[in-house]
Amino acid sequence: MIDKKLVAGGNSGNIIREIAEYGAEQAKKIGAENVYNFTIGSPSIDPPPVVRETMERYLDSVSAAKLFTYAPAVGYPTVRQKIADYLSKTHGIPYRAQDVIVTCGTSTCLAVLTRVLLSCGGKAMTFAPYFMDYKYYAESVGSSLIECPTEPETFQLDLNAAERAITPDTMMLVVNTPNNPSGVVFRREGLEGLAALLERKQKEYGHPIYIVADGPYRELVYDDQESVFLPEIYRNTIDCFSFSKGMSLPGERVGFMAFRQDMDDRDDLFAACVGVMRAYGYICVSSMWQQVAADCLGATSDISKYKENRDLLYGSLTEMGFTCVHPDGAFYLFVKTPEPDAEAFCRRAMQDNLLVVPGDSFGTPGYVRAAYCVDHGTIERSLPTWRKLAREYGLS
Repeated sequence: MIDKKLVAGGNSGNIIREIAEYGAEQAKKIGAENVYNFTIGSPSIDPPPVVRETMERYLDSVSAAKLFTYAPAVGYPTVRQKIADYLSKTHGIPYRAQDVIVTCGTSTCLAVLTRVLLSCGGKAMTFAPYFMDYKYYAESVGSSLIECPTEPETFQLDLNAAERAITPDTMMLVVNTPNNPSGVVFRREGLEGLAALLERKQKEYGHPIYIVADGPYRELVYDDQESVFLPEIYRNTIDCFSFSKGMSLPGERVGFMAFRQDMDDRDDLFAACVGVMRAYGYICVSSMWQQVAADCLGATSDISKYKENRDLLYGSLTEMGFTCVHPDGAFYLFVKTPEPDAEAFCRRAMQDNLLVVPGDSFGTPGYVRAAYCVDHGTIERSLPTWRKLAREYGLS
């Protein structure tokens, strides 16, 4: 017999990709310039020049036999050391090479940590809106995801709601800031309040509660907003990072997770993660790309282009009468739909080839997500369609 939960997960697909595939088919029929596809959060800006320079240096200086050989399961020692040195220097927390595991992006981190932390009956928790796969990770290991609401309108942390949501079964709390899908950057005071709450709950329940910091967007912040490095304020934090977004390398699948030396059960947690990676086959990240990424730590793409996109789309939609939370990071706009049924709004928008994703997928009905990591011209060409919808729904 095949596990029915796994069958359901495979058959359900991913609504983001389903809508994106529809857009691809429409582009073939009527031309890509006539489809306004805001579905996929895939970077549209070239990687920083140092990435190509570093890649070419490796290709020119290292033999193919050595460059493309199997890497150690947890990453090259030199790569892990570079990551540890960078984190230590940048954030003032001492990391060592043996505190770092190189991974296939943050998805691997989240899947592995969910398996490790929930395998003995614990539960996961996160703040809505949230990335849809968190729930699938938890349910795939026979557990569940507690969805904690955030403050209405702002989507900042609601500590009273968090205190009500945390139970003795809570083992991990996934915190994603800057947030997908809202673009909200959680404020330091809220995160420090959360850390204090978790410290108190750990003492009350007699076991660790780990923050899993899902941070692939932490370098994508605008207007001098602070992107807090969560291990700075909460000891039991596993930092999960990907080079996909800030460095525009989504297809290379390179990231890492880092463990504070002084976190509870650090050695067992680290070893269990290595064991699950082995069991799942998440080993031997691309030999070349993990070395390239480590040599380019701190470099980012020209994110000013995303800011220009944000300013145009946010400014235009709010002028038309749409309500949107102001995104201070990432590259998403979360738009309140002018009717309660967000999926119905998406279907209506699709009739005019405007493709957005319903917020139901992110635990927040009544909103749609628009990924503005597209070329500026796509946004400009889409505005008449947005305006048509605004008039149709009586917004302007």
